[in-house]
Amino acid sequence: MIRPVRADDAEAICSIYNHYVENSISTFEEKPIQVDEMRERIRKISAKYPYIVQEDGSGEVTGFAYINTWKEREAYRFSAEVSVYIKDELRGRGIGRSLMERLLEEVRKTEIHSLVSGIVLPNDPSVYLHEKFGFVKIGLFREIGFKLNRWLDVGYWELILK
Repeated sequence: MIRPVRADDAEAICSIYNHYVENSISTFEEKPIQVDEMRERIRKISAKYPYIVQEDGSGEVTGFAYINTWKEREAYRFSAEVSVYIKDELRGRGIGRSLMERLLEEVRKTEIHSLVSGIVLPNDPSVYLHEKFGFVKIGLFREIGFKLNRWLDVGYWELILK
C-alpha cells in the first residue's frame, strides 16, 4: 500500500535512510539522522510537496519517496528534486517503481514543471528507474563529493512534466 507520509513514520524512514547514510554513496550525508530531525524534515517537506511511503502487508514501511525544493531562488519555484529510498534488503522487488509511479501521479497534480534527480555514480538501479519513467541525463559533476574515502561523480537527470 502506498500512502501519504505521517509524522509517526519518522522512525521507519530514519532506519531506511540511515542505512544508506552509513553504508553507501547514495547520499552525501555522512552522519545518521535522528528521529526528531527526520520528523521535522517530513513536516517541512510534506507541507509543501508530495511525500509518500509504501507499506507491506503488516504495515511496515518498506520505502519512501518525495520531492523537495531544487533551489531556493524564486524563479526555480516550478522545479523540484526527487528522492526515492527502499529498505536495503528489499531492493529489486519493484518497490522503487511503484513509489516513482505514484509520486509522479501526485506531482502532476501540482504546479511543478521540471523534476531533477542527482544520482551518485555508479548506481545502475537508480539510473534505470529514472530512465524508465522518462528522465533524461542532462549533466555530470565529476569528483564533486568525497565519501567512504573516494571521490564521487554525480549525474543529473531531468523530467519535464508539462
